[in-house]
Amino acid sequence: MTSTPAPPALSRRLQAVLHRRPALRLTGLLTPALVWLVLLYIAPLALLLATAFFSTNSFTGRIEYEFSTDNVVDVLTTPEYLLTALRTVGVAVGVTLLCVVLALPLAAFMALVARPRSRPVLVALVLTPLWASYLVKIYAWRMLLVPEGGLLGSLSPGYGWIAVIVTLTYLWLPYMVLPVYAGISSMRGSFLEATADLGARPWTSFRTVMLPLLAPSIAAGSVFTFSLSLGDYITVQTVGGTHQMLGNMVYSTFSVDLPFAAAVAILPLIVMAAYLLTIRRTGALSRL
Repeated sequence: MTSTPAPPALSRRLQAVLHRRPALRLTGLLTPALVWLVLLYIAPLALLLATAFFSTNSFTGRIEYEFSTDNVVDVLTTPEYLLTALRTVGVAVGVTLLCVVLALPLAAFMALVARPRSRPVLVALVLTPLWASYLVKIYAWRMLLVPEGGLLGSLSPGYGWIAVIVTLTYLWLPYMVLPVYAGISSMRGSFLEATADLGARPWTSFRTVMLPLLAPSIAAGSVFTFSLSLGDYITVQTVGGTHQMLGNMVYSTFSVDLPFAAAVAILPLIVMAAYLLTIRRTGALSRL
């Protein structure tokens, strides 16, 4: 059976009500997206955090649904786990800083030096690595960084933290280049011309004019590079040898002790919350 259309009078009445009440109209537009977000993202995350306050029976391996703070207290007070968290943050900061150093000249060339016709091509080339498989790119870097017989020869750093930072920088660099490129493209050229007319050197113009204006764009890109590096574990397993990050701890324990793995997952959440609160004043969150 085909559904009968709503009477014209009822349709006009509904349109009039929505027109008089913008808040109701906005609620109707946002409700499906909010329901999707709550059911598929916030609810699973809340369940994961709630699991951290349970325990696992050492004999049966089953989860005991009795409230306990032992796992959370253990994770937050054990020096070994805190050292792993500090090591993970150090890798994420190193990757972010290296992405900034590489993205600034590349984005500046794309936005200020390259011809307008070639800029879309350069943007596509920056995005091209994202189209390849994540695992393929990691194993390609493994071949480059292998200690003996690698394609880099004697220049290879081998497996370790340098290899992890280099590989993660390659993986997440496009996420830094694009916001910086958008920031430079939206920047008025008269700012740089005015500094040049006043006798400022290029480095002075970059340091006093361009860099402060690009701070929100850099901060927006750092949200991606920092968070993606913070939660990575496959790269460390592939090119980092036996070193561990928080993601490796979660991966190695979730199948045998899910509540403890959930407690470990609280650490990167705390770090990311602190990081987002730190950069909120730069206006970066409004650019995401």
